[in-house]
Amino acid sequence: MGCFKAIDRSQLVVLAKTKKTNEIKNGNGYHYRLLFYEVIMIQRSTLLLSILFIASFGVCSAQIQAIELEHDKGTLVIKKTPSRIVVLAFSFADALAIADVSPVGIADDGDINKLIPSVRSRIGTWQSVGSRYQPSLEAISSLKPDLIIADSGRHQSIYNDLMAIAPTLMFKSQGVTYRENLQITQKIAKAVNKVDLVNSRLEEHFQLMGRLKAKFKSNDTFQFAVISDKGMWAHSPDSYAGSVIAELGLNSPIDSKNKNAYISTGFEQFIKLNPDWLFVGKYTNRTVLDKWKESPLWKLLKINKSKQLISVPINEWSLASGVLSAEKIALEIESQIQP
Repeated sequence: MGCFKAIDRSQLVVLAKTKKTNEIKNGNGYHYRLLFYEVIMIQRSTLLLSILFIASFGVCSAQIQAIELEHDKGTLVIKKTPSRIVVLAFSFADALAIADVSPVGIADDGDINKLIPSVRSRIGTWQSVGSRYQPSLEAISSLKPDLIIADSGRHQSIYNDLMAIAPTLMFKSQGVTYRENLQITQKIAKAVNKVDLVNSRLEEHFQLMGRLKAKFKSNDTFQFAVISDKGMWAHSPDSYAGSVIAELGLNSPIDSKNKNAYISTGFEQFIKLNPDWLFVGKYTNRTVLDKWKESPLWKLLKINKSKQLISVPINEWSLASGVLSAEKIALEIESQIQP
């Protein structure tokens, strides 16, 4: 059944005794079944007609009413549910994946495998719009998007250009923490008219995280770092992976006064950290760890004695952020900690 059409104002004077019953909530909005209403119409000839209808009508609500959404550049008015969305950061693709929405374009650095498998399997195919650092405005425009979601840490300089293409939301992605990302995920859900679906999925997520937090009873320290042949960068509790580890109730070896998300770490600094567990994401096959292991001081480290040095997928632990990547991190930790 179709949407209600507007009634001619010259005919309709009063719409009375309207009873709304049986409110049914679904993923696209709200539908109402109207079972009783009396319309009093006054014609120009002063004839009064009173008509009683007993009927069942479907009210179209797939499209959201215009909403105002706060983001990092102020307030954006979204007039209808977007259907052609371009995202310029992996965390926003994660947010759309749990909303069961497929973007038409992603700034994927020209490599689809940079998106984690659990995101790719949910959103299907898309067109690359270039690098996350310098997305192609031409490629974005060619997709005729009705919404762009950009990273306020990387895309400030092209915000006006993006707005000239389509309404643009700006949120933090680079350096976002676990809890910040949850708030952004809920805003994106509102933008795409999927609040109920996403809230339901978040309930499942919180149950998983709560279960694992209750299970992880450890005084050990846990550290994630990215490494290459050039160096090590330790991710603190103010980074995404670090904040997920903290959310699970696990301890960090990094001083709480250090609020840097990513800390360039030399061997001497690493010796001071001396974590019980080290999870590493490798950018290169040979890394600084290979050199450090040649030092006699390596034998003093806890990870040398415990063998709790774990290699993990860098895409899931470093490049990604979002509900799906947080769950991957949490489950990886669970698989490594002995019961």
